[in-house]
Amino acid sequence: MAVARRLRAFVFVVSALLTLPALAAEKPRVQVDSYAINVELNPKTHHLIAAARLRFTALDDINSASFELNNSLRPRVLDAAGKPLVIERISQENLVRVNFPKAMAKGQADTITFEYDGELATADESPVEGLKLAYVGDTSYLLYPGRWFPVVNYGVDRFTADINVTVPTGVTVIGSGAKPAGSVMPAREPGKTIFAFSWPKASFPGTIIAGRFEEQTFKSGGLTVHTYFTPAKKPFVQAYADSATKSFEYFSSLYGPPPSLNLNVVELPDDTLPTVWAPEIAGLASRAIQEKTNYRLLANTIAHQWWGVSVSPTSLQDAWLTDGFARYAQARYVEEAAGGAAYSEEIKDMSVGALAYDAVPLSGVGKLDPFSAEFQSLTTNKGAMILGMLRWVIGDQLFDNTVRVFAITHAGKSASSEDFQTEAEKHYGSKLQSFFSQWLDSTGAPEFKNKYTVYRSGKGFRVAGQISQDLDLFSMPVELKIDTDGKTELKRIEVKGTNSPYVVETFGKPRRISIDPNDHVLKNSSEFKVRVAIQRGQDFVQQGDFESALREFQKALDVNKNSSLAQYRIAEVFFLQRNYQAAANAYRSSLNGDGDPRWTEVWSHVQLGKIFDATGQRDRATNEYRQALQTNDNTQGALDEARRYQQNISFTHRNRKLFAEVQNHF
Repeated sequence: MAVARRLRAFVFVVSALLTLPALAAEKPRVQVDSYAINVELNPKTHHLIAAARLRFTALDDINSASFELNNSLRPRVLDAAGKPLVIERISQENLVRVNFPKAMAKGQADTITFEYDGELATADESPVEGLKLAYVGDTSYLLYPGRWFPVVNYGVDRFTADINVTVPTGVTVIGSGAKPAGSVMPAREPGKTIFAFSWPKASFPGTIIAGRFEEQTFKSGGLTVHTYFTPAKKPFVQAYADSATKSFEYFSSLYGPPPSLNLNVVELPDDTLPTVWAPEIAGLASRAIQEKTNYRLLANTIAHQWWGVSVSPTSLQDAWLTDGFARYAQARYVEEAAGGAAYSEEIKDMSVGALAYDAVPLSGVGKLDPFSAEFQSLTTNKGAMILGMLRWVIGDQLFDNTVRVFAITHAGKSASSEDFQTEAEKHYGSKLQSFFSQWLDSTGAPEFKNKYTVYRSGKGFRVAGQISQDLDLFSMPVELKIDTDGKTELKRIEVKGTNSPYVVETFGKPRRISIDPNDHVLKNSSEFKVRVAIQRGQDFVQQGDFESALREFQKALDVNKNSSLAQYRIAEVFFLQRNYQAAANAYRSSLNGDGDPRWTEVWSHVQLGKIFDATGQRDRATNEYRQALQTNDNTQGALDEARRYQQNISFTHRNRKLFAEVQNHF
């Protein structure tokens, strides 16, 4: 369904926020090694009060240091002796600058304590504009990217943490490194309980979730999965626990031992990120927990236990080692669980994301705002495609060995792109400089063209051809699919530079030759140009820029005037604007288009039915729902939706509800 695919794209964009360093105004001058935090939450008043003791090391000779802290929180800072230090609030950067009475020498360590409090109720003061990342309420979430405690070099500098959380009795708290039973204890004040967490291995244990959950525990081998779902999601607990176990065990077989054999699968409110990860934590938004298990999203979140918790980037430029690796881990699990065709669809989705913003090389993403669609698309999707292409170049076994040894060697550490290239070359037995230079240090993707002549040769046929493309430095093996009078034959040839001649022998007479039919290589084509324009349009819709979105969708139609998907996206924009006539016209055009993807048919009928209901034409609405049901296509619950809207609900209630639903999807 349209909404689901858009949501999946959004997931990979915002989930990157959990691992990307902030765009700080100044270079970090200290590194925090450990935290000891005591925090109390008052859900009724949205109030937080906390004290965080930081042990840090000076990276230069300094007399001040800056720490990121949510603007909603009012701090004072004390030195190791408990004396107040002079501080300066820099609100536009979410920073607190601490001035030291004496200069600190490079390498010197010290301890300071932040005491702070404030209300966390909205996204107004969020360090990432428009995203609620720290909230105290019925279900509280203090996410690491919400800077609810003082942070330096977010997403890069690893740290240890001991965190005690005081909450009203009856509230359950989830964090990294829960201490043994007995660490959950009554507080001195009646009606309050303290939960204690300790994560002694340097990582990113800065996420806390608290609410009235129903906890269930599942064991498989050495793994223990705890689920924390609300009562409304209880019917889905077993399926999500099973899916979490399967993906966790699969990733263990690929990447080696995880950082922990405990995993907490937590339901999050829908008003924050769609996924959250931290040591031992995989959080999913409530809307993602449905009867049909969202195993892709869950697998991606769990993969971060290896790519993020265990191995993290050395710098901003290396962020693809977390986000791209987790994205490709998801694709591998999809391949394992659903087969090659499903994996191919994952590759296509990643290719579209990689090509959507390709004006800056991946090694140069430090020039971008890390919260921009460009940065996140490159690190997540292009990063994942690099892994898929490397697998094609060196072969499955060498690739799996490379990634496994890399994960084990750098467990509990940060790593760089150079570290991974060195590991890949070690296993491959040859230099891969041209490969990594092409995909890390350059932009663009080849658009292949093929000219060939077929000759009869002995008992078979000879094909003499030439592949051309526009990247002079390109050098990779490319697959040819040759459809013949007999069986289909696959040939692997080397393509170097803009023109590459080749000769291949076949038994049957060639009828058609396709270049890279299985999408092993990130490339441009008419199909991808359409999908890239549509993806960019969807990103503009997310930002509320409908005019720019429509321009991008029109670019897709310029390439393929019969694109059902482009017309469907145009219809969605008009529907959001309540321009029902224009929306209906575009849905009709989608139905009369190329039918790709297939789900555009059923959902166009469903949406047309909603338009007719919204305009008081119940008979015509019922007819559209009937046609939707006749497709027998229940992609993302389309048939369920059609049946639901066929029921006799009042028109006023229906109209108000359907428009609110569509708005919420964006």
